[in-house]
Amino acid sequence: MKMTNQLYDFISMRYAFFSEVGIGISANTILLLFHIFTFLLQHRLKPTNLITCLLALIHLGMLIIMGYTVTNIYVAQDFGDYIKCKSIIYLHRFLRGFSICATSLLSVLQAITLSPRSSCLAKFKCKSPHQSMCSFVFLCVFYILLNAHFSFSSNVIPNVTLHGLVFIAETCKILPMSYFHRHLSFILSIFWDVFLIGLMVLSSGYMINLLCRHKRNFQQLQTTSLSPISSPVQRATRTILLLMSCFMFMYSLDCLLSSSRSMWNNDPVCHSIKVMVSNGYATTSPLLLICAEKQILKLLKSFLGKITHV
Repeated sequence: MKMTNQLYDFISMRYAFFSEVGIGISANTILLLFHIFTFLLQHRLKPTNLITCLLALIHLGMLIIMGYTVTNIYVAQDFGDYIKCKSIIYLHRFLRGFSICATSLLSVLQAITLSPRSSCLAKFKCKSPHQSMCSFVFLCVFYILLNAHFSFSSNVIPNVTLHGLVFIAETCKILPMSYFHRHLSFILSIFWDVFLIGLMVLSSGYMINLLCRHKRNFQQLQTTSLSPISSPVQRATRTILLLMSCFMFMYSLDCLLSSSRSMWNNDPVCHSIKVMVSNGYATTSPLLLICAEKQILKLLKSFLGKITHV
């Protein structure tokens, strides 16, 4: 009976994995293609739209890696050699770091865009996507430099069986070679995450303050000069704030699951949940951004309408 329940859990988690990967890849692809076609047609790309494209591309990479690993989950076979195992884990690690960099930069750019001309942030407004691209590259390079020691001080442990089943997230893992490097890697990761999350919190608080101030001014003036309908900038700001909230929720849940890892007792189902939560932001973020784009929704409704009439 216990074996039957365990097998049922494994099959359920496998379907959940494939569902998350399928939805995430589809949503990120739609978001990326929409911005690419918009740029080709209009020959104009906002700095925030460029970062959104990069974020979708990064999440596509994360989910493709996850999809590759899902095909090997709970299968009694070798995952692969040392180089393949190491490359996949390093690539996913760096893509996850790039995702945090892009999300933080997106929040800061939107706060700068929303800031009034009298604000001290007005001088940082970048009208060219190249400036936002340079900022993103700088953050990513700095992140790589912070984690460069990890590549040289870690050891890969591939192909370890767990209760007769090979679980890819456990069979292919990297462990720092020494106590010093293990704690150094942890401290640097926490420092970088706290720095970027701090930027998100500050920029989000600033945007909320500006939106609340605008709402108070409208209620006081009660004039037609201020429209009760949100402007495109305000709608985009609310979307970014919702995106930040989603990221913070997923990040906090991921940290909570990671801190309680000792209680799992090497349970593959619990580890599967942790992996799904770690990639949850890559799946939910494009859905939030798509729902905020009326043009994408119109195209999807039109496309689905044509399919139903065929």
